Amino acid sequence: MRKRVVIIGGGAAGLMAAAESAKRGNETLLVEKMSRPARKMMITGKGRCNVTNACFEIEDFISHVPHNPRFLYSAVSAFMPYDTVALVESMGVPTKVERGNRVFPQSDKAVDIVDAFVKYAGQSGVKFVQGTVSDLEITDGLVTAVLLENGERIACDAAAVCTGGKSYPLTGSTGDGYRLAQQAGHHITPLHPSLIPLVARNNFITQLQGLSLKNVAIKVLEQDKVIYEDFGEMLFTHFGVSGPIILSASAHMEEPQGREYRLVIDLKPALDEQQLDKRLQRDFAANNNKDFINSLGALLPNKLIPVIVKLSKIAPAQKCHQITREERRRLVQLLKGLTLDITGFRPIEEAIVTSGGVDVREINPKTMASKIVPNLYFAGEVIDVDAYTGGFNLQIAFSTGYLCGQNI
Repeated sequence: MRKRVVIIGGGAAGLMAAAESAKRGNETLLVEKMSRPARKMMITGKGRCNVTNACFEIEDFISHVPHNPRFLYSAVSAFMPYDTVALVESMGVPTKVERGNRVFPQSDKAVDIVDAFVKYAGQSGVKFVQGTVSDLEITDGLVTAVLLENGERIACDAAAVCTGGKSYPLTGSTGDGYRLAQQAGHHITPLHPSLIPLVARNNFITQLQGLSLKNVAIKVLEQDKVIYEDFGEMLFTHFGVSGPIILSASAHMEEPQGREYRLVIDLKPALDEQQLDKRLQRDFAANNNKDFINSLGALLPNKLIPVIVKLSKIAPAQKCHQITREERRRLVQLLKGLTLDITGFRPIEEAIVTSGGVDVREINPKTMASKIVPNLYFAGEVIDVDAYTGGFNLQIAFSTGYLCGQNI
């Protein structure tokens, strides 16, 4: 018997779930509030769409998921990153792998990925409906209809909530799915931003605005305990710091207000303190009669030099041959441990993903079906799972959407 299925939300998870459902012979309707599906996919990867990560071993992938990783074993095993790459390329969109195993379309245009997935869903038999879901009609413990704000009632045999989180509300992710899940009796774990820039209070931050640093190492300390370490690229902004390693660090932090978080940046991770000291001695010898502030051009970006000079407490006009061993030792420690005091997250609207969501204990990880309402399913960011930056979160959306569509 052909069933009628309603997928709520036309992002990565919803498009995948809808396509898989339709391919199995279900009459599948995808309800999306925006005039165009997958608006959030359009802005991922700075508009290039970091579609997945070429992380082809399940354990390796799961290691990049800090929240509820075990829940995802079945979903990711069912639809791996290489399946995403194969599907995208079968749609006529060639891909490429960049630093950190990030997978992008060769065109560097997110619209190519979005158009391909919308076309794929349509060709699979999905019918698109524009509208905002106001309520689920639940009768005798089952979803019997999806109700729209315009008063329309869409009767169904099953429904899936694939609405995304609360980040980037202009793309349609306004937290509707949490309300629908609660209406069905589900618990929502506390919501907070993840993969989000960090606010710092240090007075030199504004001087460094726009400075991008590559190949630096960071540590995040809560009080004096290291809670996260990473290596890669970061960016200074007018409010604090951002960039790939900062966003991943935020996934290990709770709302900083009332907590003591420090970010320690090693500007020269390839050198230990002794090697860095020898490097400084060579640089100072080569600039023997120059002012200290004019001797650091080969070591540091120009924008960073005045800040480091001020923090080192070495007089800018002091000649290099006058710099003492103690002053050099302090400079080494500064270069190996530039410290920022983290005071907050940017608003959740600026987060790449929302941490928290529908409690995974109330979802069957092998089918994505609700354990409370048997014909209700979930996929994507609305579930309490999130991963690091680098294509992992989109892959989670595709994998959970695929498993949802297979089983609905």
